[in-house]
Amino acid sequence: MLALVATFVFSCLLFLSKPCARDMRLFLASICQELALSLLGFLAGYRLLGGVASTATAADAMPLMQSFKRKRPAAKVESAEGTGEPSVLDLPELAIDCILAKLPPAELRNMAAVCRSMRDRCRSDHFWESHMSHKWGSVLGTAAREEWRSYLSSSTAPGGGASCGSAGSAKHRRWLAALSCVCPVVSWMRPRADGAAGRSVGPVLDDSVMSWYLHMESGKFWFPAQVYNREHGHVGFMMSCYDAELSYDFRTDLFRARYPPHGRRTVVVEDGVHWDRIRAAPVETLAHDLHASDSLHQLRPGDNIEIQWRRNKEFPYGWWYGVVGHLESCDGNEHFCRCHLSDTVVLEFNQYTPGSRWRQSLVNRKDHREEGNEGVGFYGGIRKLHKKDEISKWKQLWPTDILE
Repeated sequence: MLALVATFVFSCLLFLSKPCARDMRLFLASICQELALSLLGFLAGYRLLGGVASTATAADAMPLMQSFKRKRPAAKVESAEGTGEPSVLDLPELAIDCILAKLPPAELRNMAAVCRSMRDRCRSDHFWESHMSHKWGSVLGTAAREEWRSYLSSSTAPGGGASCGSAGSAKHRRWLAALSCVCPVVSWMRPRADGAAGRSVGPVLDDSVMSWYLHMESGKFWFPAQVYNREHGHVGFMMSCYDAELSYDFRTDLFRARYPPHGRRTVVVEDGVHWDRIRAAPVETLAHDLHASDSLHQLRPGDNIEIQWRRNKEFPYGWWYGVVGHLESCDGNEHFCRCHLSDTVVLEFNQYTPGSRWRQSLVNRKDHREEGNEGVGFYGGIRKLHKKDEISKWKQLWPTDILE
């Protein structure tokens, strides 16, 4: 070490002399590099031998980079079991759980990498279920959970994407961990998956809630949901909600939607879908299946409803907003109205101008099936809206101009 320092000083003196300046630049650069690496190796060995623990005051005063400061507590926790030093793990179980429960997802994930004792604790579903519900609860439904189970099964099967290159990645990580003991700068490096063409390895794939959360956050998992006013509010889909597959983009906090093909149309992709345009499917009826209407006998004028509608038999159903209207024979007086006693139910779609072929439709209360034709489309099942937040959401989406 002293020889390197003396060589460095001598090189600087040579560098200052004009005749040798040009010839010594490459030599000086190599000497500086060797000196820096030697210093880093010396510091790493000093830390491993306990120098940091025995001279805690001096080490705290040493100006280290931020990444080194985050690494130091992890090392102390790991060695606390053998040396008897105070540790977070010495706190009561309830106190530790209370602390972990208040951590945001990113910090909870970091804590899982501190030591072996914290790993299993921080990966517990107990902590991640609340984060999952808080962020993704409004867009995930039963279909998304089933899709996640299917995604796990296909990815963990022999030959699946999760098992490809796992041995090489593990070996690479072990090599980096060993090298980081000599040169801490190596700890900044991220392992790469074999054949990943420069893409970083994603979160661990297992059946934990933490894994589901991180795969949602990374955008690797496409989940089924429904999108209001699809294709950037295209006039042909105003006041409707269609099934789609969605992927989250953490850089923009928006979603990408992928609508299934139908008829002659291929898959349609829409970027920049906001949170307020997404909902979990309220019923488990598939997009091409007729929904069994169970509330027809309850419908009265003024009720808010959603009805399935599709352009033709090849198209999937979308859910369209409407209200129950009065029969032509009724003057609309609520004291004398008997529309709820009739077998015919009037459905009004007031987003369209009066006289439009989509302004109004009649359905049979007792024997309702898919009704319609190629001219006006086909009307399917009906569901009555009871929740105020569902109704207010449709009113927020009301178009500024009446549709033709």
